[in-house]
Amino acid sequence: MSTSRKSPIHAALPLGGVALALSAATLLGGCVVATPPPRVYAPPPRVYEAPPPPPPAYEPAVEVEVRATEAPPPLPDYEQPPCPEEGYLWTPGYWAWAGGGYYWVPGTWVQPPRVGVLWTPGYWGFVGGVYAFHAGYWGPHVGFYGGVNYGFGYGGVGFVGGRWAGNSFAYNRTVNNVNVTNIHNTYNETVINNVTVNKVSYNGGAGGVAAAPSPQERAAAQEPHVAATPMQRQHVQEAVRNPALAARANGGHPAIAATPRPAAFNAPGVVGARGAAALPPRAAGSPAPGAAPHANNGAQPAGAQPNAAHAPPNAAMRAQTAGARPPGGNPQQPRPQPNSQPARPQPAKPQPQQHPKQAPKNEKHEPEGRNR
Repeated sequence: MSTSRKSPIHAALPLGGVALALSAATLLGGCVVATPPPRVYAPPPRVYEAPPPPPPAYEPAVEVEVRATEAPPPLPDYEQPPCPEEGYLWTPGYWAWAGGGYYWVPGTWVQPPRVGVLWTPGYWGFVGGVYAFHAGYWGPHVGFYGGVNYGFGYGGVGFVGGRWAGNSFAYNRTVNNVNVTNIHNTYNETVINNVTVNKVSYNGGAGGVAAAPSPQERAAAQEPHVAATPMQRQHVQEAVRNPALAARANGGHPAIAATPRPAAFNAPGVVGARGAAALPPRAAGSPAPGAAPHANNGAQPAGAQPNAAHAPPNAAMRAQTAGARPPGGNPQQPRPQPNSQPARPQPAKPQPQQHPKQAPKNEKHEPEGRNR
């Protein structure tokens, strides 16, 4: 009879202890083999942020002077006055806003603030539900002016009316009214206009010009600028004070559409728009409509013409009153009229009657003159 050998554990532990030991070993073995479940990363809850509003089509880096709730009138049709002298640059006319309505600022020739700069015209643009006017400026290059076709070299993009050649400005006679007798630095260059020719005076909005700035125009807007000159500002001030330039008064056809110099609204060479009504006649001695009150604006002072017309009669009357002889007159004719009445009180000459001996001599000459 064979006997089995028991392990030391079985020999030392009773049967129940063996089962407990096996269970404990199983549990210990499971703890070693089992791995913890993977941890799932839960991000924080998202907070919804509304996207920023889309930027406008173009917001220029120039000053916005004024805003209006209605579109400006179409540009009037007018001729360019001749350039007054070499060195003047053309600045086109435009509609401005003041006092609840539009008024026309005439185009004019202006001296630039320094050599080498060009004028970028101001323009109206529809932004944010209103019409905003972006001021013009002087700079080394012409920037964006809304694509508005102002004419005379400003066809909506850039400027083809002339260019600087060193310290002198050369005029393109194709688009500028230049008298070659006075101005010799000129050239002829054909201009190809790719912009639709119309009289729309604003950018964007209903019926406005659909134009956006080019990269070159954006770069020009970032260049150093020079604001309008004092003479240009005086030109605008004269326009806003002139009731004939209000759109409600001229129906979009101002009688003063362009001037040869700034603020010279009464000077020779003023140009009216086509279809404009003539300025009302003025009474003698009253200032002309639109006449600038400043003496240094190139125009004659108000009332200068009526006074000059009456100067000769007034001078003759003053000469007669003072007893002077008018130039070229008969010295014997003017004297009897002013002296005839004061001569009558001279009957005091009968004083010689106090001397009876001299009375007969006076009677020969005095009676004839007195009776007649």
